[in-house]
Amino acid sequence: MSPAFAAPRPQADFSPSYAQARANFLRVASQATATLEHHVLPGHLGREGEELALDAALLPSEQPGGPLVVVSSGIHGVEGICGSGCQVAMLNDADLLAKASRQGVDLLFLHALNPHGFSYWRRANEDNVDLNRNFLDFAAPPRDANLAYADLHDLLLPATWPPAHEVTQALQAYIAQHGAAAYRQAVTAGQRNHPDGMFYAGNRPTWSNRVVRDLLRRHAAARPALAWVDLHTGLGPWGHGEKIHAGPPNATALAAGRATWGADVVAAWEGGSASEQVLGFLTLSAQEECPDTELLSIALEFGTVPYENFLDAVRGDHWLHGHPEAPPDLADRIRQDMVAAFYQDDDTWRGMVAAQSRVAVLQACLSLGARNRGAQG
Repeated sequence: MSPAFAAPRPQADFSPSYAQARANFLRVASQATATLEHHVLPGHLGREGEELALDAALLPSEQPGGPLVVVSSGIHGVEGICGSGCQVAMLNDADLLAKASRQGVDLLFLHALNPHGFSYWRRANEDNVDLNRNFLDFAAPPRDANLAYADLHDLLLPATWPPAHEVTQALQAYIAQHGAAAYRQAVTAGQRNHPDGMFYAGNRPTWSNRVVRDLLRRHAAARPALAWVDLHTGLGPWGHGEKIHAGPPNATALAAGRATWGADVVAAWEGGSASEQVLGFLTLSAQEECPDTELLSIALEFGTVPYENFLDAVRGDHWLHGHPEAPPDLADRIRQDMVAAFYQDDDTWRGMVAAQSRVAVLQACLSLGARNRGAQG
């Protein structure tokens, strides 16, 4: 990292560096007497030379072995600045932990699903894979190859950065011809033909994918019910946590999600969400690894900057990944834009995201607790 790059300062529970965030998470999880697991990413070190790991913290309730609430952060690397801070705040919240325990609900915190991206302030992982597009059946033929991305790849990641005027004009012409919704879908849904490109799904299950599946098989598959809150940033109004349905894409599952988290749960496949419908998203793993477990899940998406700034930041990051020879001042600006697109260094914003995360987890605990008591008669 160039010395000119000014990272946000640590504030309370929120740490802008992966190394600080991991240390804080492990400290508060230990203080909460959680059972900890450390899954170390092989063959890679972080930006500061630190060990990279996906850490799991399990807090059993007064009646362990019942329903489980999973809270995950950092599947998109740099989004872990916010997600880790929210997790640390929850682990510091004795009242929340006591409420979950009294409901007979165990808690499983999955910290930094993409530790490499978190450490290097990238959205993609160590192989340039978007992990929230990677939970696919790679043995089966692609259901949707998203061939439209190929028409945009060279415009999204041009030879020079910032993009030349004619590149911007060509993208505007594409949007005028196909519409903004089709453009967003083509760019962000996930693609499997450009390993150096944006929102790349990969060609095999990633290390993080395999670790998550192992954790689910051991900690969730025997549960009667599982509620999953996956923390994200980057899209939507500033500080607002959009509750995006992340369960099976059908009306029954959506209704169950709304019964748990409220009528404002949105489904990307219905329209009206800040996110497009994507393939191979994280919580599909629970459907596959826990087939006998009732699944409820949302992605909680906190808004930061306008969509154009978000997408330009991701474009710049991918361009820089392919051009390590870029001048240091340009690299610094790209990193600065990337952090700002996924984390707002503002006390009001931090308070909003921490509070909304807490509410979502509490709602999940209350819903699963009521279901569990009903099942017991």
